[in-house]
Amino acid sequence: MSVVINTNSAATSAAYNLSNTNVNLQRSLNRLSSGSRINSSYDDAGGLAVSMKLSASIRRTDATLANVNNSIAFLQTQDGVIKTADKILNRMSELATLAQDVTKSTSDLALYNTELTQLKGQLNLMLDEEFNGISLFSEGVAAGGSASANGLDMDTNSTLVVVASHDGNQTIGITQVDLNQIVFDITDTASTSSYMDISTTDNARDAVGYIQTAIQNLATLRANNGAEQSRLTFAADMLAVNKTNLEAANSRILDVDVADESTKLARFNILQQAGTAMLAQANQSTQSILRLIS
Repeated sequence: MSVVINTNSAATSAAYNLSNTNVNLQRSLNRLSSGSRINSSYDDAGGLAVSMKLSASIRRTDATLANVNNSIAFLQTQDGVIKTADKILNRMSELATLAQDVTKSTSDLALYNTELTQLKGQLNLMLDEEFNGISLFSEGVAAGGSASANGLDMDTNSTLVVVASHDGNQTIGITQVDLNQIVFDITDTASTSSYMDISTTDNARDAVGYIQTAIQNLATLRANNGAEQSRLTFAADMLAVNKTNLEAANSRILDVDVADESTKLARFNILQQAGTAMLAQANQSTQSILRLIS
């Protein structure tokens, strides 16, 4: 090997290796300090693209889960109103039964009828209940028409569509049930005054049958409500599972393996110290030329 002054190949090589080591050391420090394996597109271009799509899916899944839970809360609120309506109808049924007592005077029956009238008014007020500005119940036959003679007509219900997947491909319908139809049968004075006035024992006997039909229809509404709550609960569980799996997949791409990266950091630290020492040695090697020309 020739001895030259202008070019120090050993020092250049040592400087190049030291520069690479410093880059790797800095990258390792960034990964450990951030907890992410990918801190720039340079680290893993393809992995970053996949991670970005997974991250967006996770955010959408989280938002969809919140929406589904709000829908469950809507149904729970609706069920609470129906439950109260059931209590009112049961009390009305009790009043109508008490009014059949032949030992009751006309004034006694009038008192029963007064309470029944007040309860009908309360049923009417419940039709306007809302959840966050959204009506809990459909318009139904309250705006006109009549109820089905055979029971609840489900065609008068309205359906709200709940998105149940982050991509919007899966939907579930929840019902704004037609409580109006039941209340209309009980409270409309034009069509029910003849049998919902319990001021006579004959009318009271008729009223019991109509109220029992209303209670059965109300039970159907509440059963449907419970079924929809059950389905939405399972949908929420599925979203939670999907979110967990998406986060795990994204973690495998994005998150740093601390144990592995710590090993690399120690290696690069040693290489940096060794490279610095070797660069110093390479820079000193040309000093031997002075002995040749002195």
